[in-house]
Amino acid sequence: MSLPVLLAIAWALAATLVAFLPMRVQILPGALLLVAAPVLIGLLGWHHGWLAGLAALAAVLSMFRKPLRHLWQVWRGTAPGRERLR
Repeated sequence: MSLPVLLAIAWALAATLVAFLPMRVQILPGALLLVAAPVLIGLLGWHHGWLAGLAALAAVLSMFRKPLRHLWQVWRGTAPGRERLR
């Protein structure tokens, strides 16, 4: 197996272990995994083609759909519990 595939497997296992942690402890490791994801997706796409990169992107978006949705709402200013500034 290539190094990007091994790193992707290790990333998936780390993400699974982080999911078992209590929510207050998940924030830092989850953020680190989210930051590492684009690098890993790029490596997979570079070494194994765009289809592998697209599959990795779909997997990451699926795993982090709620935090990414929240970040999108914060960025747009429509996060629950916040009034929109105009």
